[in-house]
Amino acid sequence: MADPTFDLLVIGAGASGASVAYEAVRRGLSVALLDAGDIGGGTSCRSTKLLHGGVRYLELAFKTADLAQLRLVREALLERGHWLREAPFLAHRLELALPTGTLWGQAYYRLGLGMYDALAGRQNIGSSRLLGRRQLERTLPGLKACQGAVAYSDGQFDDARLNLLLALTAARGGAELRSHCSVVELELGSDGRLCSAVSESRDGVRERWRARVIVNATGIGADGIRRMADASAAPRMLTSRGTHIVLKEQLCPAGLGLLVPSTDDGRVLFMLPFFGRTLVGTTDEACPQAMATHPTDAEQGYLLDYVRRWFPGSSATVTSRWAGGRPLLKPAGAGLDSSRVVREHEVETLPCGLVSVMGGKWTTCRPMALDTLEAVEQQLGAPLSPPQPLPLIGAAETPDGTAQGLEQQRLELEALLEDSPGRNEQIAHLQGSHGLNAKALIESAPAADRVPLSGVIPICAAEIHHAIRHEHARDADDVLSRRCRLAMVDQAEAQRLKPQVEQALDGAGINPAA
Repeated sequence: MADPTFDLLVIGAGASGASVAYEAVRRGLSVALLDAGDIGGGTSCRSTKLLHGGVRYLELAFKTADLAQLRLVREALLERGHWLREAPFLAHRLELALPTGTLWGQAYYRLGLGMYDALAGRQNIGSSRLLGRRQLERTLPGLKACQGAVAYSDGQFDDARLNLLLALTAARGGAELRSHCSVVELELGSDGRLCSAVSESRDGVRERWRARVIVNATGIGADGIRRMADASAAPRMLTSRGTHIVLKEQLCPAGLGLLVPSTDDGRVLFMLPFFGRTLVGTTDEACPQAMATHPTDAEQGYLLDYVRRWFPGSSATVTSRWAGGRPLLKPAGAGLDSSRVVREHEVETLPCGLVSVMGGKWTTCRPMALDTLEAVEQQLGAPLSPPQPLPLIGAAETPDGTAQGLEQQRLELEALLEDSPGRNEQIAHLQGSHGLNAKALIESAPAADRVPLSGVIPICAAEIHHAIRHEHARDADDVLSRRCRLAMVDQAEAQRLKPQVEQALDGAGINPAA
């Protein structure tokens, strides 16, 4: 049987790769999407969970008179509005406080955040406002004494679920989706251009994927694929490890997050509400790619030090920690030790035809995908078709339809779930993960499989089975870290449920060790 041929093969199913596949199928291309691990299992599930323009990038733009940086902030703010509108069950508005010890500081931040609001234009999601000392004490009761703060709005979202649903929606639109499937070889045709890739599954099975164009969307691993295509390709990527910790204590009980405006090393930190706990991050440590997901005790200590500085009377019990590697893009021709690392993206096409999308951040994954498709279009030598509607799985055809559907579905879920003190929390969790598909998932499950298994995140057995059967989960970490966020919130609680997940995997005939 001949190997199938696709218009487009995308290597890497993180935020950028899943977005490329999603936008490509909307334009009528035949697409294959491969990932060496789980869908979104790398950097894309390890972010600070913010959809934002970047307040610190705005400040940098004005201090350096960098109009390009200003355009990046504007673009990200527009994309923030896009995701809040298109995926309201995965993303919501979050207000953050930027505290200061002086009236002058309040005036400075108020002016800057007013510009931040203005850059969002019609996509503005709420005007910044002043908070007095007493207001700050009420909303962040453990915070050290401050003159006041300026509160502003950004978006908070479930990065792993959005990544997953982008990939699954691309598959619904016709893409071939494979996880735990590593690309081990790229093949050139007689004309010296890429024509196919060879992959290897966890159990050692190899497949050949023929494609007219191959896109490299592997984040911090981009240089490895580039060298596979062309051994002379100069390295372009630097890796910076960002570590986060989760505290059992609710330092933001009123739902107002905190932006620590400056650390000793000139960074900003966030302390955010997160599943009834507090998410603290992030560090910025240059590291080898192999160490990108390994948080250190020193980084945890660094974050805890700032928690104690800003919330001096609070306990700080760490229930989870994780790290992800930021794909920082150094300028072409610069040395590997270059300090000119930026968060914007670049799309490169090698002479052999490999298209690589590099750098960038979660909020701007859609513009990254569209820029990538412009390069794909050039390689195909013909214009792409206009995009066709393809609602995200869990959403309706319109934002208003999604909002109305979620409201109606909530009533239907109340009738399906047992009346208990935690029912409202479970409904919020189900809709927050599955959107308008929550009812169908619960309705098809036996009553025993609808009962929450954890008091931290009310995941039920029906969701575990759904993740395995329909969401490409292939081991316990896929389920407990990304299909739900339990392991990212409480690692001990996730460990308690791990045997039950492994039993479900075994019942589905999946061997995680393969």
